[in-house]
Amino acid sequence: MSRNRMVAAAISTILVLTACNTTASPSPSSPAPSSPAASVPASAPASAPAASASAVAAASPGTKFAGANVNILTFNGPQVAEPLQRRAPDWEQATGGHVNVVAVGFQTIYDKALLDASTGTNSFDAYVFNPQWLGDFTGPGYLLDLTDRVTNDPQLDWQDIGPFFRDFNASYNGKVYTIPLDGDFHMVYYRKDILDKDGLKAPATWDDYLTIAQKYNGQDLNGDGQPDYGSCIAKKKGAQSFWWIISIAGGLLQAKGTNEGAFFNATDMSPLFGQNEAITKALETYAKTAEFGPPDELNQDVGGSRGLFTTGRCALTMDWGDIGTLTPGTYAEDKTGATITPGWKQILDRASGKLVACDATTCPNAVDGVNYAPFASFGGWSGAINAKSPAANQDAAYDFLSYMSSPAISGIDVTLGKTGYNPYRTSQFTNTAPWLAAGLSQAATDNYLGAIKASLTNANMVLDLRIPLTKRYEQDVLDTAVSQYLAKELDAAGAEQAIADGWNAITDEVGRDKQLAAYVASLGVQR
Repeated sequence: MSRNRMVAAAISTILVLTACNTTASPSPSSPAPSSPAASVPASAPASAPAASASAVAAASPGTKFAGANVNILTFNGPQVAEPLQRRAPDWEQATGGHVNVVAVGFQTIYDKALLDASTGTNSFDAYVFNPQWLGDFTGPGYLLDLTDRVTNDPQLDWQDIGPFFRDFNASYNGKVYTIPLDGDFHMVYYRKDILDKDGLKAPATWDDYLTIAQKYNGQDLNGDGQPDYGSCIAKKKGAQSFWWIISIAGGLLQAKGTNEGAFFNATDMSPLFGQNEAITKALETYAKTAEFGPPDELNQDVGGSRGLFTTGRCALTMDWGDIGTLTPGTYAEDKTGATITPGWKQILDRASGKLVACDATTCPNAVDGVNYAPFASFGGWSGAINAKSPAANQDAAYDFLSYMSSPAISGIDVTLGKTGYNPYRTSQFTNTAPWLAAGLSQAATDNYLGAIKASLTNANMVLDLRIPLTKRYEQDVLDTAVSQYLAKELDAAGAEQAIADGWNAITDEVGRDKQLAAYVASLGVQR
């Protein structure tokens, strides 16, 4: 079968499967998850200033990649795919190549990409996916080594990409395999206008968060005469809710710096997400936030919580950077504050499984007694090249991804809520003009970027899991157990046992020594 016919068959299959997978891809009429699976509320700006296509595209079609037909697999948020689809015609005009973006639900990307590469079908020349999965794609040689290309590419400006994103999103075992298009951190957003009015500060601890949520729950927060919510945090199974429990637990699990790790004991690979007081406390806190949220919150994804927050219906929420760029043109415009994820005044004693008070020894990075552990959840959408694609297609796919990540293009796209992309370049933090052009005020821009920088530079930042079979550890075992706990199908002890048993089974399946080595290596990223 010719390659084009294989591509057509693969795309048709994916489109059929995607159409049947209604839970993985919410309909466009309702907010759909985006960073990594986000949403644009109906009131968000439909458009914003974009980098001039005429500055990139030639007046007549280019010929550099004439005849190249590049197929890229990614997420159908509709974010993440949106900028790829929108920018493709400009790149095509400039180069003569063609880009076909095939977008599927978040729960589908990993399996589709891995099946495509592992079976030798090779329908896709590139994947814009989760960099946590590099361990499953680099070992078998499915991805093209981009190390030499990125360092010699003036269009990409590799050194402008932040060291963390170059190392975590892009590199694995010392080689570069992806081009970052996005940077992701969890933060807490709050209604600055109402907290200021009442003389309240942004929550420093999760106890503060619950106190503030309780205070505002049931009040009319947007003047429409309807009672609103103290907190809106996604909890839907299969919709990335597992990242929220990690953010809540992080400050209870890790206190001695990024290299300590928050998922496993770095000496024997025993799960920290097991039966201990830290995980019990985190589960209870996550469940408690639902008492101050919308009645259907257990079935709500991040798109739903974004829509509620930007329409003024929530006092607090936790999310990636998307909230900041979704507020222009909504009720929440210039009423929103962003802050580093709240911390804790206790930390897990790993030997006993008990929580102990933070002090200079137990929490050396604490600020005013609070152990902050901002979570680099997911890492950020990144583009990889199929190592088995024809060389001409590899070159064209690389050039398109380099174009998408280039300062002039990405510097605009990260300011637009519709893209699902958040800042990851040094220039995106220092040049505020695009943020102002996108509708953020100077004060909102400074606050938003400041909260991200506070997370990125925190010495106790928690790295997301990035070892072989990460998808199964987080999306399968952790997500299932937490969902069962929230639905009261398991108590805390039962959920903790299910996580520990599931994680240990995966570790033993791969090999404990092998997974331990991969985990320890993953903790040594550049900052």
